[in-house]
Amino acid sequence: MRFEQPAWLWLLLVAVALVIAYVIAQKRRSQYAVRFATLPMLAKVTPKRPGWRRHAPAFAFLAAIIVLTIAIARPVADVRVPRERATVIVALDVSNSMAATDVEPNRFEVAKQAATEFVENLPEQFNVGLVSFARTATVVTPPTTNHQATTDAIGNLTMTDSTAIGEAVLTALQSIQSLDAEAESDPPPARIVLLSDGGNTAGRPIDEAAQAATQAGVPVSTIAYGTAEGTVDIDGRNIPVPADTTSLEGLADATSGSFYSAESDTELRSVYSDLESSIGWTTEEREITNLVAGIALAAALLAGLASLLWFSRLP
Repeated sequence: MRFEQPAWLWLLLVAVALVIAYVIAQKRRSQYAVRFATLPMLAKVTPKRPGWRRHAPAFAFLAAIIVLTIAIARPVADVRVPRERATVIVALDVSNSMAATDVEPNRFEVAKQAATEFVENLPEQFNVGLVSFARTATVVTPPTTNHQATTDAIGNLTMTDSTAIGEAVLTALQSIQSLDAEAESDPPPARIVLLSDGGNTAGRPIDEAAQAATQAGVPVSTIAYGTAEGTVDIDGRNIPVPADTTSLEGLADATSGSFYSAESDTELRSVYSDLESSIGWTTEEREITNLVAGIALAAALLAGLASLLWFSRLP
């Protein structure tokens, strides 16, 4: 446990001083009683003392002061909290071929819009991450329940050269394995959604990535953008960039995922419809001021109630 404002803990010295003062006061009362009456007479004329009940309200009240002082210092403790582990990774192609305008306004903008809508429609408790890929693949946002961070990152993506579909899948698998400390030994239920115009031109082959995804039990659903007639202007040259729907469909089939065309990507929500919930646990720092203050209040109320019941007065 740590404290946000530890300087307030110096007030505990006041509580210690009150305890010392109370003990001294009790000793003096005993001394006065013995001084002015003989012990046999004292036993006859004084009623039976309440024993421990005589001190219980006072000590309960002092305990309330101590705990309240701790609450003022704003304690922070490690708390074990539940966490949804179901994970979806969006892999988005940022290669230059995605600038082709055979899908209006171009493949890239349509893919970004589809990815954004997909993330916004995910159940809020699901973890979602973003991987971008061109010549290599990069984890843009790790899996998180902060879906806004992922949609913001999608909007900031820019294009570059080459297409590494295999690397995208393998990088997405690594991102899933980094979800939490248990992910490697107890993998979370997960899906990969890959948006591309196909054509693996860099990195490891698609077959290798598909095999890794199958072994990990992570289906890869793909969405193909573009047509066979697509072209893109690069350095003043008009270069054909036909969409490779065959490789994307093959990747989806090999991993038990689903294949979609740009025209049917509204059906994409079925990708996670059968994604099972999996609740794990994580340790987070939480301020427990309210809890500690509640304990202090309970101790103070207990002190007052006990004093009223036993002695008809407040401590």
